[in-house]
Amino acid sequence: MSAAKFDLGRLVATPNALAQVSHEEILASLARHVRGDWGDCCPDDKAANDAALSDGTRLFSVYHTANQTKFWIITEWDRSVTTVLLPEDY
Repeated sequence: MSAAKFDLGRLVATPNALAQVSHEEILASLARHVRGDWGDCCPDDKAANDAALSDGTRLFSVYHTANQTKFWIITEWDRSVTTVLLPEDY
């Protein structure tokens, strides 16, 4: 397993995400996110995330649960907070 590429900061999740995404799926996706595996992002977002590792901007990943519920993980530019949320929570 590769090492973390950035700090996650404080971990938070919306009530909606906690109701629809299992804790196991959240933890597995956070592990992917912190290693630079951006999940199902489009190529432009993947490129922006790769650049954000050096320029200090926001990081955004897209994942799906086993039952295909889409959820996002966003780490703020200053790496102070990482939020797990569903698109409708944004």
